Amino acid sequence: MIKGFKDFLLRGNVIDLAVAVVVGTAFTAIVTAFTSSIVQPLINSITPPDSPGLGFTIISGKNSTYLDFAALITAALNFLIVAAVVYFLIVVPVNMIKERRERGEDAGPSEPTEIELLVQIRDLLSGGVPQEHPEDHR
Repeated sequence: MIKGFKDFLLRGNVIDLAVAVVVGTAFTAIVTAFTSSIVQPLINSITPPDSPGLGFTIISGKNSTYLDFAALITAALNFLIVAAVVYFLIVVPVNMIKERRERGEDAGPSEPTEIELLVQIRDLLSGGVPQEHPEDHR
């Protein structure tokens, strides 16, 4: 069962899809909370007490014209943290596994034989119910 799961994970673009959807979405929420709750206040602390943060207002008295550089720096840090975690925890290990397979140290997913494929096709054509035939027991 574990070998089958390993073969499934290493087939095609499943790894790329998992990286993009699962890890990216879940981890981004954690990183965003960290940067907006800890990093951005630290960046804003270098400004004078009467300033709303690291930035400036284009038109005095009109808050909608405030350019928030701290938010931009925080978003850039979000991206860098997520990209680094995805690279070091997923991409590097998968590349190491692929290199081992190319050197022949680790067997890749096994390909079905022609007979196994024909049996699967026959079963699908018969309504998905596996049929017993003497030649199946070779």
